Amino acid sequence: MARKIGSRYTANQILGRGSAGTVWLGEGPEGPVAIKLLREDLASDQELVGRFVQERTALLGLEHPNVVSVRDLVVDGNDLALVMDLVRGTDLRTRLDRERRLAPEAAVAIVADVADGLAAAHAAGVVHRDVKPENVLLDMQGPLGPGGSHPALLTDFGVAKLIDSPRRTRATKIIGTPDYLAPEIVEGLPPRAAVDIYALATVLYELLAGFTPFGGGHPGAVLRRHVTEAVAPLPGIPDELWQMIVQCLAKAPASRLRGSELGVRLRELLPLVAGMPPLDVDEPDSEPAEDEAPVTEEAAPAGERVRRRGAVPLVPGAKPADSNRDTHTSMRVPGPDELAGGARGTARVPRAAGAPRPGSARHRAVTRRRRVAVGAAAVALVAAAGVGAWLATSEDDAGATPQDTNNTAPATP
Repeated sequence: MARKIGSRYTANQILGRGSAGTVWLGEGPEGPVAIKLLREDLASDQELVGRFVQERTALLGLEHPNVVSVRDLVVDGNDLALVMDLVRGTDLRTRLDRERRLAPEAAVAIVADVADGLAAAHAAGVVHRDVKPENVLLDMQGPLGPGGSHPALLTDFGVAKLIDSPRRTRATKIIGTPDYLAPEIVEGLPPRAAVDIYALATVLYELLAGFTPFGGGHPGAVLRRHVTEAVAPLPGIPDELWQMIVQCLAKAPASRLRGSELGVRLRELLPLVAGMPPLDVDEPDSEPAEDEAPVTEEAAPAGERVRRRGAVPLVPGAKPADSNRDTHTSMRVPGPDELAGGARGTARVPRAAGAPRPGSARHRAVTRRRRVAVGAAAVALVAAAGVGAWLATSEDDAGATPQDTNNTAPATP
């Protein structure tokens, strides 16, 4: 059902829903537009409305081929909306859900586009703060690029900053999407441009591997990994590409590349990944809680997907969710002791394709067969040693004298 948004726009059809609001296909004076209508509770927050108006100039001035431009900001009664260019296509999450992982050439080309968009935003003093596949749109009407990739555009600029108001989050909350949060945000530091580079490198890792480097389980476990764990290597990609990913996932913000550097480096690496097939690795298992045995796929009820478990949550009372990619998740900033507690300081290494999942019936069966084989070999070795000793003793007995056998001195007459 159509509804008016301000005096100039009409929202005709819902395109999608997110935690911050609803995206509509709309119509404006200059033709079709996308309208992001923020939630009513956000629209009723007068402080947020004030920040919304203050951000108007920065958001309207952000123009780049790889950025979904904001045409207008509407404040009208209970309506708070961003009017944006309409992109005819889909988002990167939808493609990733369909294909699980992309060929390296397409993944690198897409991330290079987004890096260019971030470079323009950062030059204008705008930090996105919520870079993830859901906020990358693929223009299906644009020309095909390397690896058959469609042009990529970054959207939702300013939404995280608008919602992350001082009164709403104070200094003890984290606003963001756990899988893509830079370590400095987890530690309570203010977000700078480097947080977008970290998130984009996480997206690239996910496009290549099919999973994020530190995701899985409770949001608290994910936060801890960002701060304490090293990123697990991905087999099968050029070392130059891997080293660039590692640099952009560095714990220290100053060690990461800038957006402009990242875009250039990625395009230089395109010839190295041309024609490569998607990687063949499996997602590592999250570590089970110490007081709970892992639930195996074979033990799960028929038709029920096994929920991967993570470490003990940093946020007291937090509940596991089917997805930890919800936008603008609000979490308490963990203390240093919480980040240090239980951390192993090592990465969860991805399993090779076809390898049994730890804790599964297949893994137990393989382990049992190995133990039986080792035990049988040990028994055979012991038996062989016993037979050899018996043969040696028999030969000695056959050639020995009674005196030798009794090992006693003859009696003195």
